[in-house]
Amino acid sequence: MLSRVAENLYWVARYIERAEDTARLISVNSNLLLDMPRGAALSWAALVDITGAESLFDALFDTRSERHVMKFLCLSREYDSSILSSLAQARENLRTTRDVVPREVWEEVNRCYLEVAELGDDVLSTRRRDAFLDSVIRSCQTLNGLIEGTLSHGLARTFLSLGRHVERADMTTRIIDVRSRNLLPRSPGELVPFEHLQWMSVLKSLSAYQMYRQEVRLRVRGPDVLRFLLQSHSLPRSVLRSLEEVSWELEALPRHHRPLAAATLARAEVAEADVQALSRAPAELHERIDAFQVHFQRLHEAIASAYFVVDTRPVVSERGSATAALDDEED
Repeated sequence: MLSRVAENLYWVARYIERAEDTARLISVNSNLLLDMPRGAALSWAALVDITGAESLFDALFDTRSERHVMKFLCLSREYDSSILSSLAQARENLRTTRDVVPREVWEEVNRCYLEVAELGDDVLSTRRRDAFLDSVIRSCQTLNGLIEGTLSHGLARTFLSLGRHVERADMTTRIIDVRSRNLLPRSPGELVPFEHLQWMSVLKSLSAYQMYRQEVRLRVRGPDVLRFLLQSHSLPRSVLRSLEEVSWELEALPRHHRPLAAATLARAEVAEADVQALSRAPAELHERIDAFQVHFQRLHEAIASAYFVVDTRPVVSERGSATAALDDEED
């Protein structure tokens, strides 16, 4: 397989997963708005901080209002990781490699992008927001279902799976980070009565609430939720499970020593995290999540250096960071 083809497929999966999980990230806040008492001060600005795109946002908008944050994360063409931009980049990467995937996958990517691109700002209103986010999530899940159900087991499938699970590990930690940033007032007395609602909103945003109740069989508590989302071996969207999937895919590839070592190190960091302590210290949880994301970036760099050829043309492939484009070369 050409390195360019492998790279494009890897990023197709990352961008599809990014679009879905950005919708889930917004859903955390939306669920909290519905669940919390009217007087609770929830911060939409925290979502901008979590993306790491504060400078770009501030250059485009004068205030961090709910509507501006929604427009930035959902429909902005200037922000590379918005839902619209992610789908556009997934479409463009797949357009040049469509001959290696079933036609239905390309058609679904194209349809999903065109539907979102045709939407106006009114879709960001409170009344239509949930339907829009649900539509994006379902479309991305349909794409993953088509890939799983129609694509032969081979290198194309391997690189799609690598991209999906690297991105999923990263985005799941960002969704958890919504909780660590304390969307509610920082006074402990105000937080305690509604703490379970915050954790429940995170579970629901990841479609993990029912699976949590089946596996944990206890009421929603911070340490249990954090352990489930970070360290569960059975939850498909848990960070540890995603990294295990990455390791399994890498083992089937040649020259996997460096990326597999990076994946193993990231898995160890996640598996050994003291979730009991982290769930009670939002600042420490945020710092640990930052450390996890550094490991994910190193894992991505190891995969890129092993299987993609570095070009001199800089492109913004990651949130807020310039990485190098990759040339065609046979592995």
